[in-house]
Amino acid sequence: MTDYPHLLAPLDLGHVTLRNRVLMGSMHTGLEETKDWNRVAEFYATRARGGVGLMVTGGMAPNREGGVFPGAAGLFSDADIANHRIVTDRVHAADGRIAMQILHAGRYAYGPECVSASPIKSPISPFAPKELDEEGIEKQISDIVTAATRAREAGYDGVEIMGSEGYFLNQFLVTHTNKRTDHWGGSYENRMRLPIEVVRRARAAVGDDFIIIYRLSMIDLIPDGSTHEEVVQLAQEIERAGATIINTGIGWHEARIPTIATSVPRAGFAWVTQKLMGKVGIPVITSNRINTPEVGEDILAQGAADMVSMARPFLADPDFVAKAAAGRAKTIAPCIACNQACLDHTFSGKISSCLVNPQACFETELLIKPTDKVKTIAVVGAGPAGLSAAITAVGRGHKVTLFDRADRIGGQLNMARVIPGKEEFHGLVEWFETMVEEAGVNLRLGQAVSAHDLDGFDEVIVATGVIPRDPGIPGEDAPNVLSYIDVLRNKAPVGRRVAVIGAGGIGFDVAEFLVHEGHSPTEDLTLWRSEWGVGDPAETRGGLAEGGPKPTPPAREVTLLQRKAEAPGKRLGKTTGWIHRAALRMKNVKMLGGVNYERIDESGLHISFGEAREKPTLIDADTIVLCAGQLSERSLADALEAAGVAVHVIGGADVAAELDAKRAIDQGKRLAAAL
Repeated sequence: MTDYPHLLAPLDLGHVTLRNRVLMGSMHTGLEETKDWNRVAEFYATRARGGVGLMVTGGMAPNREGGVFPGAAGLFSDADIANHRIVTDRVHAADGRIAMQILHAGRYAYGPECVSASPIKSPISPFAPKELDEEGIEKQISDIVTAATRAREAGYDGVEIMGSEGYFLNQFLVTHTNKRTDHWGGSYENRMRLPIEVVRRARAAVGDDFIIIYRLSMIDLIPDGSTHEEVVQLAQEIERAGATIINTGIGWHEARIPTIATSVPRAGFAWVTQKLMGKVGIPVITSNRINTPEVGEDILAQGAADMVSMARPFLADPDFVAKAAAGRAKTIAPCIACNQACLDHTFSGKISSCLVNPQACFETELLIKPTDKVKTIAVVGAGPAGLSAAITAVGRGHKVTLFDRADRIGGQLNMARVIPGKEEFHGLVEWFETMVEEAGVNLRLGQAVSAHDLDGFDEVIVATGVIPRDPGIPGEDAPNVLSYIDVLRNKAPVGRRVAVIGAGGIGFDVAEFLVHEGHSPTEDLTLWRSEWGVGDPAETRGGLAEGGPKPTPPAREVTLLQRKAEAPGKRLGKTTGWIHRAALRMKNVKMLGGVNYERIDESGLHISFGEAREKPTLIDADTIVLCAGQLSERSLADALEAAGVAVHVIGGADVAAELDAKRAIDQGKRLAAAL
């Protein structure tokens, strides 16, 4: 008996049966580019051992011009095939199945040799693509088919042909990027010719006993995108051409609507996939913001899909499926869809990992081994750094006492979880609570600790976090001035007109908190779709709602200010910063950079601009909220060091940088692994 009968049911594909309905969706991790094939193999084998039904690799280029960036990995030679065989052999030894994604980037390729249907530059790349002639199109088809045959030679169980997210095949489908007048352009029958031909010829080349997944863009979220009727027409032709499964792609990379960030409702696009159900005879996979077995089970039980794709949740916890099957779902480390260590790393040229699980993609480097010598360890501070250190140390066999002056664990995470759009942090704190209990950490809450209280421990870890930085503004001690802690943790009353001092991550979070009242759009799909302008592709081309976004009026009039003479929010996350900026603009938040804070009085905040302190201006405000940075809380660490006690300082107590949970959790785990 299982709580997830639909999720854990096998899926018969004819020549092979998958052990469950869970796909680990494609993620570009950067591992293949390291050329450390043992490391690549261990990443995938770890997830295979965790029970996932089928995995898809990161996108492999079919040729040099189609790579997402110069030097992108692909199967170009016999040596490449041999290297990939290391991966597939390891996965099969773990009783897993794996498909290789073939990704031709088209005009998204970050290089001057990029090609596409028409020479129209992408807004997210500096290079205009070369328009392919007949010979060039034939080369691309041939190269994609060759990649499929090489994948079979390399031992893969199948391939996924990437036809969504605005990549090469998708670019031929829509008039937004296809302005051709030959038989590859014009009518939809002509525009869909390329993906159909690719699938048809790939099937002929690889035979019947090989999985071909086609990733089909079911809602483009761009002007002049596909209609639902065209999506259905393409899906039926792709089935006839020989695809085994159709996977759901959501939105182009250039779309100005978030699709996988934490502020997107869970399963926020399953309704799009459901519209295709019953219109093709092969299995259909849904995707995007599915991060718990309960969500996956509900989708399948409702008949919205035949299978669910989860990508980043398998970074957070490779044992996702095994834990669900064993009735231990509460112990699944949650993907909070933050993008900080996965997509932000990918688009910065770094190896991907996971904020929640720093071992992701570092399976061969960050080893958690049982200790040879059991120690008693004191950890002071039950925020993300202290929790990570405590749980990891106990897992190795150490005896850990975890102290915190607060009456609950979580530290600064408890402020993040109240921000509209960051509800996933509730699950992260709950997971930490579960793991502290499961591990048997000796938890001492509501207890302030002095250096004397730590006598007798073999190791002391200080993770006391940060304190707000004092910006030193005349009048900041007035009753109309609050800190971000007063607002987010203590729920202090805030007026209708607010000036937020500091436009880093905390300032943006506070502004988001203040402009919302009532139900969060992240927990109301209808409201969220209205706020961002997501329509039905059966009614409006590309799924862009008529009239665009219709945000609810802001709960307060907010001005967000910073000293830096640059656009506020410029330094936010690489793949999510634009979302935060757009969300506040929709709520009419005024954003000002390059300001001097002159003084605060009962009228509000007085500012000037630039080094010459020009344009004196009054920001009319009932409340001023200070979000002017943080300082490390090192008083305990300093006292211990003064007493000659060796101490490990981690998290915000070590470096005060925008409440960086990614660094804090990583630092805690790595320290505990080394003790």
